[in-house]
Amino acid sequence: MDFFDFPSLSRGTLRVLRQTIDEGFLTFTRAYGETLEQAFEPLRLLLIGIESLLLDSPWPLVMAGILGLVFLLSRSWRVTAGSLAALVLIGVLGMWDDTMRTMAMVAVCTLTAVVLGIPIGIAMARSDRLQAFINPVLDLMQTMPVFVYLIPVVMIFGLGKVPGVIAVVIYAIPPMIRLTNLGIRLVSADVLEAADAFGSSSWQKLKDVQLPLALPTIMAGINQCIMMSLSMVVVASMIGVRGLGQPVLQAITNQFFTMGILNGLAIVAIAIIFDRSTQAYGKRMQKHTEATHG
Repeated sequence: MDFFDFPSLSRGTLRVLRQTIDEGFLTFTRAYGETLEQAFEPLRLLLIGIESLLLDSPWPLVMAGILGLVFLLSRSWRVTAGSLAALVLIGVLGMWDDTMRTMAMVAVCTLTAVVLGIPIGIAMARSDRLQAFINPVLDLMQTMPVFVYLIPVVMIFGLGKVPGVIAVVIYAIPPMIRLTNLGIRLVSADVLEAADAFGSSSWQKLKDVQLPLALPTIMAGINQCIMMSLSMVVVASMIGVRGLGQPVLQAITNQFFTMGILNGLAIVAIAIIFDRSTQAYGKRMQKHTEATHG
């Protein structure tokens, strides 16, 4: 027996195996591609709607809206002033439109991840068996190289906004699911027993006890989801998603140092604005929850 070459399938067998799988996926794409495109049409329209709102509205109005949202979340003049400085700099350096496109993309991806992730996290928290099944899937989603799952998404949907959103959501949703599950599981058994003693139904316990107490952890999940969405901006630009990622990609291709640095810093600035705002909101929720249930 040869102990230097690992026993493997022959090249012919491997070629047949790959061709069979590829042909099967192509058949599936031809049969259901159009149906899947129609199913994701609302997502595309939502992204176009938010993008149009940010790009077609007067910039002072958009800036006031963003700063108002930052202040509502953070309740901090310091964070709001820092956000104003970052947005002014982004505008002055000619990156306003691309930044608005990126913000629209992140908003839609985060919203989609929250809408899908919270119910899955709740279901996991209620079933150890489901948790044991979903955790390896989440591990796969987080460790699989991004370019690998771009292939089937592009094969089904082609280039454009929808495959970009799907790719970003696949990458960003695992922390949302994990932290929702964790937050609900960390709710004290004593609190749940007290809710049972008052005759609360399963839905009432979830709505009035578990979700409010898990909210700081869920907010941490939303924060992570936003950060991971932003980290995917450059990759998403490779499949036709416009925004700050495209100039970075052009800078890499053409070796434009300044363009790459400026657009990269704009992504960092958005990440800091989102991060500080959501973290401050999460801390306020935690203090409120401790005061209410303390």
